[in-house]
Amino acid sequence: MLTLSRKTQLALEAVLDVAYNARPDPVQSKDITQRQGIPQRYLEQVMQHLVRAGILKGVRGPRGGYRLARERRRISVGDVVRVVDAMEVVEDELPRTSPLGEQIVGPVLDKLQDDIMAKLDAISFEDLCAEAQGKGIEMARDAKMDFNI
Repeated sequence: MLTLSRKTQLALEAVLDVAYNARPDPVQSKDITQRQGIPQRYLEQVMQHLVRAGILKGVRGPRGGYRLARERRRISVGDVVRVVDAMEVVEDELPRTSPLGEQIVGPVLDKLQDDIMAKLDAISFEDLCAEAQGKGIEMARDAKMDFNI
């Protein structure tokens, strides 16, 4: 069964936390760590990659933290998955050298990967926030906005 890596799942949880708990002040990483149980050391690393990719915006200062860089309806699950995939080193990837591997198995796996990414691209963080609200998941206190211009 194909599954997302733990790193990818944690990154999705972190971005969803920012999207869901957005408020006038940025969401601080210590709050994300507390709510989601994501190790601080990992969180800071992935958040910086998400900032560089234009998914999050880092805010410096004593009340700093993270905000969405775009509206949550304009950020897809696929966007975050691609950032984390770029971070991870592919160690076990073998070259396709046989005719069956190159012409049959490879294209099937490539098509499957494209299909999965298309489905992930169709899910926005707005969709995930609406689902969380529908399930009654509490927002952080004072959570109001998801995007500032």
